[in-house]
Amino acid sequence: MKIEVLTLPVADVDRALRFYTSQVGFVLDVDYRPSPSYQVVQLTPPGSATSVQFGVGLTDAAPGSVRTTYLVVDDIEATYGDLSSRGVKMVPLKHKTPGEDWHGDYSPSLDPNRRTYATFTGFTDPDGNTWIVQEVH
Repeated sequence: MKIEVLTLPVADVDRALRFYTSQVGFVLDVDYRPSPSYQVVQLTPPGSATSVQFGVGLTDAAPGSVRTTYLVVDDIEATYGDLSSRGVKMVPLKHKTPGEDWHGDYSPSLDPNRRTYATFTGFTDPDGNTWIVQEVH
């Protein structure tokens, strides 16, 4: 089994499409509108095997109700800078503390040793769906 697509509930499809393509850098796979009551927009994060979709007539979930979907990146500092420069309001970087025997605490900034799975940031889309960005290498 594998996860193919995650559905995001959004209030404004065009606004979400602009945000995810122009600001976050997802690639548009399809924008299918066969009728006014049905539209599916599917996008894929660069390098990902899993896509996201949103549209009209896809879900009855409240816009903005998806929380803490993870994106993993090789270089969180570069990703943070890139997304910030595109106008995405990023959560400040934080890392797991203490590193060796972690119990759920965080400290601000990059992990000093750049350990994999240790540094995080995140953002919220215009509807309130939240994303965690984690450095994994």
